Amino acid sequence: MPQNVFDTLRERGFVYQVSDEAGLRKALEQPITMYCGFDPTAPSYHVGNLMGFMVLAHFQHAGHRPVALMGGGTALIGDPGGKTTTRPVLSEEEISANLPRLQGQVARYLDFDAGNALMLNNADWLTRLNYIEFLRDTGRHFTVARMLSAEVYKTRVESGLNFVEFNYMLLQAYDFLHLYREYGCILQTGGSDQWSNILAGTDLIRREERGEAFVLVTELLSTASGQKMGKTEKGAVWLDPSLTSPYEYYQYWINTEDADVEKFLALFTFLPMDRVRELGRLQGADLRQAKEVLAFEATKITHGFEDAEKVRESSRERFAGRTVHASGAAQGAGENFAEATVIPSYEVARASLEAGIAVHELFADAFGKSRREAREIIGAGGCYFQDEPVKPRQTINSEGFLRWGKKDYRRLVAS
Repeated sequence: MPQNVFDTLRERGFVYQVSDEAGLRKALEQPITMYCGFDPTAPSYHVGNLMGFMVLAHFQHAGHRPVALMGGGTALIGDPGGKTTTRPVLSEEEISANLPRLQGQVARYLDFDAGNALMLNNADWLTRLNYIEFLRDTGRHFTVARMLSAEVYKTRVESGLNFVEFNYMLLQAYDFLHLYREYGCILQTGGSDQWSNILAGTDLIRREERGEAFVLVTELLSTASGQKMGKTEKGAVWLDPSLTSPYEYYQYWINTEDADVEKFLALFTFLPMDRVRELGRLQGADLRQAKEVLAFEATKITHGFEDAEKVRESSRERFAGRTVHASGAAQGAGENFAEATVIPSYEVARASLEAGIAVHELFADAFGKSRREAREIIGAGGCYFQDEPVKPRQTINSEGFLRWGKKDYRRLVAS
């Protein structure tokens, strides 16, 4: 008998809280429709969104129909969850511009052919609601006391929760009701910060349709050191290759902290759990192998097999101790240095480069640091040009490879 997808999710570490485990397990004995919502508030999703994508993918692999709900309507309001201040409100034009790019990223995780998965936009129904009818038919099921007891609102009341944000729970609950009515959707998944909002949807379905629906939420992940998942000192790790290159994306995963490797292999790859546990048992220098598998598999899903192969070989060459010259050849390698095309480029005007650029300015601009921080790291011997440490007051006047610390590279290019 095939494994119930709930057991798969629990074994891999996705299940943080569920509204009715016994009822959901029984429902999953037959194919169901379920959904997860994603806000189109940026031109790209980031690593922090991957938990939602992976949950949908596991449901699809088990024969269920996932719905990726693009929040084109709710984004006009702004989710108060996880923020201490009001989110900036995007215009319809900004949201519309983001949607096509975001939809392509979701398609890396789900198969939308022949209706095997659906991608919907809640603007299609939320923007058509009549306000008076909505208050009368939906708002009457919500009490202010109950809404204020939700963690998503409690943390915002003192810092300033506006009335528009206060309506967000009603809109998300209505989404669930609409999907229940139109598509037979009986399960919503999301992060643990959405628990109250999703429960409100199950309650609305019960009151309006006398139907049964379920909630399954995942933990809001942090790394072993407490850093928010998908964040680095340079900012978010984006899924769009124009914002975070495949090479940078691969490096994010291969630099996973030792304590997180097995957990991330279970969550962010589709490897069988026997293989995940086998890799998780590696220790010391051998753990590098597990990190490489994690980086390759995660990059393959987001950017495709070809790019994942390319950046893996580039990373191996780079960190095999070879010196790289501006010609693009790896000293002693006897072969072309493939990474030249995947390491992020930093372009400067040819005239400025030929005149010579002070290293503290060049490294600060190329790596997004402050001039002060660049001076400090250069003074400590932590910045390199062509794998040679640069010195304070040095200037650079030719193309080549810049390195900040041990593993962060830029290819200096004149334009």
